[in-house]
Amino acid sequence: MAPDYLTYRFHGLVLRSGLPPVRLHDLRYGAVTMALAAHVDLPVVQDQVGHASIVLTADTYTSVLPELHHRAARATARLVLSAARGTARRVRRGRCGWMTQV
Repeated sequence: MAPDYLTYRFHGLVLRSGLPPVRLHDLRYGAVTMALAAHVDLPVVQDQVGHASIVLTADTYTSVLPELHHRAARATARLVLSAARGTARRVRRGRCGWMTQV
């Protein structure tokens, strides 16, 4: 199928749907963004979009996903809190207020 014909047909569908203007390429961007939001591994996404470099995929798509950053921060915080709870049982305060291993 000729790319120009596909673009023409897509444009017609968008107009008839009443949606705001969207380019056909925007669907690719949206699909990749949703895949990353759905926890698809970056190397898999890289292969799907045909990028030669995983850095290109990461730089292009992950910057628009603040949720990925929030999820990473939450996971890191859970790990730190879990580790802190595990060591909290072995640590107590001495007479001078210093933390000492038990």
